[in-house]
Amino acid sequence: MNIALIAHDKKKDDMVVFVKRFESILKNHTLITTGTTGLRIMENTKLTCKRMKSGPLGGDLEIGAMIANDEIDMIIFMRDPLTAQPHEPDITALLRLCDVYNVALATNANSGERLIESILVDL
Repeated sequence: MNIALIAHDKKKDDMVVFVKRFESILKNHTLITTGTTGLRIMENTKLTCKRMKSGPLGGDLEIGAMIANDEIDMIIFMRDPLTAQPHEPDITALLRLCDVYNVALATNANSGERLIESILVDL
């Protein structure tokens, strides 16, 4: 399964905690990340990530293209809803693509946990 992991700056620590919690499950899947999020994950776990560009530099759009090409199965996106993002149109486009292509999307740790649990049910 191809799982995209994205986190806004104020949520990167939350993403690292989340990934460490589910490292034993995530290690069996291909992880696609935006740049800094992937770097932080690899620095703090034994996981390998395929890193796209940083979100503001087009990483969200790169992952969006992968959604459109049926290369992403699920996204866990730790969003910061209280901070304006300079690339908000790209984020909106990414969320829209998840709806258009029926890709499972979690935007916080609780919904992310539910998606991870769905992987276990499918095994």
